[in-house]
Amino acid sequence: MKKILLITLICILNIAYAKENRILFLGDSLTEGLGVDKQKAYPKLVENLIQKKLKKSIEVINGGVSGSTTSDGLNRLKWYLRKKPSLIFIALGANDGLRGLNLKKSQENLEEIILYAKKSNAKVLLAGMLIPPNYGLEYAKDFKTMYQKIKIEHNLRLMPFLLEGVAGQESLNQADGIHPNEKGHEIIAKNVFEFIKEEL
Repeated sequence: MKKILLITLICILNIAYAKENRILFLGDSLTEGLGVDKQKAYPKLVENLIQKKLKKSIEVINGGVSGSTTSDGLNRLKWYLRKKPSLIFIALGANDGLRGLNLKKSQENLEEIILYAKKSNAKVLLAGMLIPPNYGLEYAKDFKTMYQKIKIEHNLRLMPFLLEGVAGQESLNQADGIHPNEKGHEIIAKNVFEFIKEEL
């Protein structure tokens, strides 16, 4: 009986430890690190910064998938929740905007993801995106506002623009002008680290 109780206690402690030391980055190609080595993508760089500057042992899960939209985020979240992350950083919506998708539906998708993530008792953070005005000034404005609405409705901390200081900078992006290069990912990582460090 004592042996069973000891094993159970060890399992509980292991689960608790794992949960407190995992961050899930749920995103698209920007998070996945399309075009760069995965060790140079911003989620891994954030992990390095946490270990170096905060002296914390953190495991980062890169849940970025190229081409991902808000519509497929929930199913991936459910799969990643098996790893019991303590913090979930949601960086989705860029492809919705670039494809001109219905923003009402995009917002509903993001809210579904957020509500499901909150059920896991993980801290949930949201990264906003911006799209160029060539999609129409009204659509671009509505796209930006969508994140602000979600922030207020769900009482979330919002990082206003994931690509702050990187978007539109030729020297920080790959030839397509959309995906950051290694230097761009370094800047994103520093910004994300500063945004999430108080939650760790």
